[in-house]
Amino acid sequence: MLYKNDGFKPETIKALKEELKASGKSYKVIPSDGNNEEFVNFYFIGMFEGREVIYDAALYTLRLHHSSEIYELAEHKAAQKFPNFKGIHYEEDENGNLKPLDNDEEEIGWFITEIIMDLEEEEAVKVQEFIDMDTNHDFGIGVDAALHVDHIDDAVIKKFIKEFNDDTIKLDDTLYSFQSEDIEE
Repeated sequence: MLYKNDGFKPETIKALKEELKASGKSYKVIPSDGNNEEFVNFYFIGMFEGREVIYDAALYTLRLHHSSEIYELAEHKAAQKFPNFKGIHYEEDENGNLKPLDNDEEEIGWFITEIIMDLEEEEAVKVQEFIDMDTNHDFGIGVDAALHVDHIDDAVIKKFIKEFNDDTIKLDDTLYSFQSEDIEE
C-alpha cells in the first residue's frame, strides 16, 4: 500500500506506540533547542480519515504567537524602510559572547525595537487560539496550535491530545494583545 509519508506507515505507528507505552506518556517530545516553557514540538498518535496516523505537533502559547506576529510585522516594516535589510545576524566570538552589530544592523535593530514597542502600545496586532493542520507534511500530519495558557507543560499537552483526539477542543475566539514583559535588572 502507498502511504503519504512514514507517519502513516503501520510499522512506524507501531514503533511509536511501543515507545509511548514504555515511557508511560501519550506523546514523545521531539528533542530540540527550540522547546521551552512556551513552545513544545511533539509526536502523538490519533485518527485521520478512519486510520491511525502520527501527528507532528507544535504547541505554543498565545503570547509567543503574538510576539512572533509582532516581530514579523516589524521586520516587514524594516525591509520597507531599509532596502538592503536581509535580517539581523548575530555572531559569537571564541568565548561564546555576541559580537557587536555593525552600524547598519544596529540602526535596523533599534528601528525594529521601536516598531515593536509602538505596535504593542497601540495593540495593533491581535491573536486568538487556533489549530492548523497540514496534511501534506513531511512526517505524518503537521499540527500547529496556539493556546491561551501561561506555559506549555505535561498537563497542557495531555489535555490538548485528549481533546484533539476526542474532537472536543473548544477554542477561545477572543482576540488578545500582549505587552512585552519588562526585564528587571
